Amino acid sequence: MSKDLTNSSIDRQNILNNPYALAEIEKAAGIQGIPFEGKTVLLKEQVAAFFEVTPRTIDNYIEKCGAELRQNGYDVLRGNRLKKLKISLQNLPAHEIAFVTKTTMLGVFDFRSFLNLAMLVSESDRAKLLRQAILDIVIDTINQRTGGGTKYINQRDEDFLHSAFIEENYRKQFTDALKDYVDMGNFKYAIYTDKIYVSIFREKAKEYRKILGLENKDCVRSTLYAEVLDLIAAYECGFADILQQEAKAKDRKLSPLEVDSLFKYFESQGHWKPLIEKARIKMASRDLAFRDALHQQLKEYVTPLQRDEFERFIGERSKELAERLLEAKDVMKRLKERD
Repeated sequence: MSKDLTNSSIDRQNILNNPYALAEIEKAAGIQGIPFEGKTVLLKEQVAAFFEVTPRTIDNYIEKCGAELRQNGYDVLRGNRLKKLKISLQNLPAHEIAFVTKTTMLGVFDFRSFLNLAMLVSESDRAKLLRQAILDIVIDTINQRTGGGTKYINQRDEDFLHSAFIEENYRKQFTDALKDYVDMGNFKYAIYTDKIYVSIFREKAKEYRKILGLENKDCVRSTLYAEVLDLIAAYECGFADILQQEAKAKDRKLSPLEVDSLFKYFESQGHWKPLIEKARIKMASRDLAFRDALHQQLKEYVTPLQRDEFERFIGERSKELAERLLEAKDVMKRLKERD
């Protein structure tokens, strides 16, 4: 998907919240700044010179996008903090810092806010080149940390294995209920699975496959995040129970119209709303950030990922599924014995 960072605050924030990509971008950029409070900062004039624009242009972006820049590290120094910076500036040529000596407040950019500005400045050819490099590095970093692809990045989550195992059990309960209590051909399994998917994330399995570029051999549930699997399991468990109760009350199998009516009532229950909203936010936001996949039906749910999400899926907490299976062998055995 082609991204225009100048127009998308979500795409910008996803990059700025990704500590692994930021580290690689900082190494590649090689920006020289001023040591201050344990990090490197740049003055407005230095930033303007790098982007080959006027300081007034930088002022305009600070005025227009100040809240975003401050959120990402832009800072205005006063009092003792400004005095400390002036001490750090003593090694610079006098003509470069003459304007600083008498000022009582001074704005500075750390690397994160500098990068934020690079993703905003549309007048600069240098900023444009840096934006392209940023996008390439982000993709390379995610692919490197996931072993070359993101189709199964969901499985790197420490919660995935347990959620997948539990969902598989409830899936069996759901398909058994369809077999025993619904008077319909075998296509009922696909129909009512799709009803669950549409209810939760507004897409049938076929539509989801297309968005993620899955092949026919790929299992949809193997690509879903733990929170989505948990909600699907709750749907499967709950609706299977309703089918059983209704069929036993009528002492016969249920017709498709009866099942559709039951499902409509089932999915409209108020307790689902916060769980569905959470699942939609997680799926839409993570797929855009990690898989570069936009679910059009869920685009209003897309939010920037926070730092802990990157840690969860591409950081030290994340692992390949094969590693987790080895670690969980005893737990899986106990769960099976309990069942």
